[in-house]
Order: sequence, then C-alpha cells, then structure tokens
Amino acid sequence: MPHLRLAAAQLNTVVGDLPGNVDRVLTALAAAEAAGADICVVPELAIPGYPPEDLLLKPGFVADNVTALEKVAAATGDCAVVVGFVGAAPGGVGLANAAAVCAGGRVAGVYRKRFLPNYGVFDEQRWFVPSNDPPPLFGVAGAWVGVSICEDVWFDEGPVAQAGHGGADVVVNLNASPYNRGRRAERLAMLSGRVAEAGCAIAYVNQVGGQDELVFDGDSLVMAADGTLIGSGVQFAEDLVVVDLPVGTHPQRAVTELLPRIAVTETRRADRPPLRPAAPDAPLSDHAEVYAALVLGTRDYLGKNGFSEAVIGLSGGIDSSLVAAIAVDALGASRVHGISMPSRYSSEGSRDDAGALAERLGIDLKTVAIEEAHVAFASMLAPLLGREPFGLTDENLQSRLRGVLLMAMSNAKGWIVLTTGNKSEMATGYSTLYGDSAGGFAVIKDVPKTLVYELCRYRNTQAVLEGLPGPIPDSVLDKAPSAELRPDQRDDQSLPPYEELDPVLQGYVEGDRTAAELVAEGFDPAVVDQVVRLVDGAEYKRRQMPPGVRITTKAFGKDRRMPITNRYRSSALGEFEEATGV
Repeated sequence: MPHLRLAAAQLNTVVGDLPGNVDRVLTALAAAEAAGADICVVPELAIPGYPPEDLLLKPGFVADNVTALEKVAAATGDCAVVVGFVGAAPGGVGLANAAAVCAGGRVAGVYRKRFLPNYGVFDEQRWFVPSNDPPPLFGVAGAWVGVSICEDVWFDEGPVAQAGHGGADVVVNLNASPYNRGRRAERLAMLSGRVAEAGCAIAYVNQVGGQDELVFDGDSLVMAADGTLIGSGVQFAEDLVVVDLPVGTHPQRAVTELLPRIAVTETRRADRPPLRPAAPDAPLSDHAEVYAALVLGTRDYLGKNGFSEAVIGLSGGIDSSLVAAIAVDALGASRVHGISMPSRYSSEGSRDDAGALAERLGIDLKTVAIEEAHVAFASMLAPLLGREPFGLTDENLQSRLRGVLLMAMSNAKGWIVLTTGNKSEMATGYSTLYGDSAGGFAVIKDVPKTLVYELCRYRNTQAVLEGLPGPIPDSVLDKAPSAELRPDQRDDQSLPPYEELDPVLQGYVEGDRTAAELVAEGFDPAVVDQVVRLVDGAEYKRRQMPPGVRITTKAFGKDRRMPITNRYRSSALGEFEEATGV
C-alpha cells in the first residue's frame, strides 16, 4: 500500500534566536531525512520563536526572519519541510502567521493562518492579519498534504475540514500550544472530531520548552484517518515522531472543495526500510505532568536568560521545599544554593527541616541569622515611628531583610533568586512586597497551596521508586503552615484553611465567578466575602511579582489582567457594594 512517511519534529526554539532556530530546524530535517521521511513538519513560528510579541513591530526583525527562512529552504532536498515563519499578509498589507512548504532548495508555497486567537495568553490580532484564502494542497511524494496552523484546527468546518473535503490525504497542523492541566484530553477529543469531519489523517505538531511564563509540552499527536492514534511525541522534551500514513485509502470519498494545488516533490524515497509500528507512549499522570512542566519551565527560563545557578531562601516550610526540589531537578544539585535566615521567631524544627532537605537534595546550605539586622533596623525605625515597630510592620521587616540578603547574593554571585510564593498566597496578598516576593523567577506562582502538598508527596514517591529517600521530610508535610514572623503564627489565622480557600480562588480567579455566584454554588458566604476582598485588594502586589510557570487555564500575569484601580465590588449576597478605595 502506498504511504507517506511523515516526521513530526517538536522543537525547543528560542524567541529571537534566528540563527539558532534555523540550526534547530535543519537538525530536525537531517534526522527526518535519515529516517527516510518524505516530509518533516516543525512547530508554529519556529523561525522567529513563539511568541515573538512586539519584536514583530520591528521591520528589521521581520526581514531577518524571512532571510532565515530562505536559509532553511536553500538547504532542502527531496524531503520537504513545513516550517512556521512571519510572512506578508494577503495583499501585502500587514503580517501573517505563516507556514512555508520548502523542498528542492526553494519555497514551493505558503499557507497563512486563518484563525487568530485573542484570548487568555494570546494576542495574535495585535500583530497579524488573518487570511481568507482557500487552503492550498501541496503535492508531496504522491500524496496531497493540507497545512494549517494551531487555532485553525479547533474550528468546526474550518480550514482543516476544507482541506479534507478538497482531497487531502493528511493535514499537518503546526502548533505553539501552551500546557495547562487537562490539555492533552482536550486535544485528543478535538482531533478525533476533526479527523471524522475532514475524512483524513491529521498530524498535530507542537512546540516544546519554556518561554517566559509559558511552558509548551510537546506531546505531538498523529491520528490516522480512522481515528486511531498512531504516533505521539514525548511530553516536555524534544522528539522526532516518524510515521507511515497510507495514501489514497478512501477512493469513495467525494471531493467537494476545489482548492489550489501546488506540486512540491513527486517521488517517494525508495531507499528506506519499512517502519516497525510502535504504540504511542502512555501519557504522564496529572501530578507528573505538572511537575515536569515546572521543571522544564524553570530550566528554560534560567538557561535561555543566561543563568546557570540559583539561590533559594530555605525556611523549612513546604513551599521552599518544593521549589528547591524542582530547582535541583532542573539544574542539578551543584547549581542550587540554599540560605537559611532564621529570626527570633523561627522554630528549631523549621531550622532542622531546612537542613534535612538540603542534605537529602545534596545542595549546599548556609545559615545567616537576621537577629542582628532586625534589632538594628528596629532601632533605626523607632524614632520615625515613635516606638519600635510591631505587628505587620515588624513581620514584613523580617521578610524584607531576607530579601536583601538573597538579592545581595544574586548580585555578588550571579545567581538568580527563586521566590517561593504559591498561587494561594499571591491571590490573597499573603506575601511581602520586596521581601519573600523579591527575586527573578516565581517557580510555583501558579500552584495552589493544596497542590503544593500533592506535588511534594509525588516527588517523594518518585524518589522511593528509584530506591532513594524522599527529599522532603515528613515533618514538613505534617506541620501547620506558618510564616513564623510572630509567636505561634499559623496561616489559618489570616486565611481560611487552604482546603476551603483554594476552591473559592479557583472559582473567582480562574472561573471569573462573582461572589454571589460562588455562594449560589454552595460556598460559605463569609469565606467568599473574605477571599474576594483579599484578592481584589492585592492586585497592586501581583503586578510587581516576578514571572513564573503557568500550569492552569488562568495564571496571574498574561492570563488575568485586572485593573489595579477598580471600584467594582459585589457582595456574597449578590448586591453591589460601595467601594471606599483600592
């Protein structure tokens, strides 16, 4: 049976690294050629990297991206490559998110994205013009190949169905689709419906790697015309998926769309051994996915921005323990440094827990007590305040002293400071500006506190499966969470218990519910009222937080863009309230 050999290359590109991205594409193409592929498909905007954002406002960058594409095209031979780049929009006015089909040393044709996402983390309508042109079919090694880009595949009766109705044997879909929990199931369900609609195979090729707050999980998927998943890329790593797709297996299918057809290559490779069918890898569990996303996002943020080592304030608490474990898995133990900064309120147990964690992870730990600085600053402030600082002023003073020490180490050593605040804390403002929020990257800023505990237990379980002790001491998991900034302090003195808090936050932050809607769903009105007030009042803090890995459908940062100056208030009773300020 005739077939098309397709190679799906999920690449970890770097935004703006045009020479490096060209090399990555050509390396993938060489691997595809070595596997006997007829066509190699790489991710969306692989040449400029995704998302290039306002680099696209620089005409010189756009021109350089076209020159980079020409270098890829000039290096092609019998194996065609489909590569994402920034091209001219239809009519030459504006820019297009485009894919070039290259072979034989030339660009044979171009497809321009039809549907431009403008929600969540996406702003493509800011930079690109959508195409209304019918999708061309490209003749590759005796098969007809349709091309689409990311959002195009999510629309019923869109360009993918159009290509299928026009006689495509396969539609390739170039993606830069960010990870969030549950995303794989959504993609599979969508692809199953799209294959049935188009009547042909679909190769969904996704980017991998971290880019600022976003993490791309790879997990490229190839689905045959009968809906069978015949190939998948590994999750959170570069991969090359090579499959043989039958050609001309649906002679009964009527061609109902007249589409432009462009010849690219004519003959199939004759020197290739047959592929051995391989079952797609089993997907990762939910906790394994999230943990892998945090590790990859941290590794790439540091690596792509020139940091090779990190420093963390280790309090002996659950959050800093998880961040340290992720950092070690991302960078290696020798590149992670811990600093314990006990105050007069730090318990002996917390100091011991920080030491045990560092020992199990194999990282160096230095201890610098902040009491001397605490006393000195208190005495400096006393004349200004009319008495020594107390209450919240004194609590935040301790946190800021720790921030000063960590940032000084960053300046002196070139280490990036990894902050340890979780999503529950960031949502409610339970953090100190210029204190525990001071740093370069917030690893778990999108991880709710309840999930922090689950991930710590997951990491310990993985260690045990490998015959190693879990890195996070049981005492860290068992003790009540506390900032330890005053005597006998516990988080639940300032916040609802996290098992009550996190579901309300999910509804209010990620679900955009009002207070009244949350109460109607069964949440305690008093808890809802407290949480809503805390979240709304902390917007100014979140604007000053460092970036961190996105793992949910709505993270603080690009996803959720609330005004700081905002007088809208709704009560848990469904009534408007008079706002007295921000």
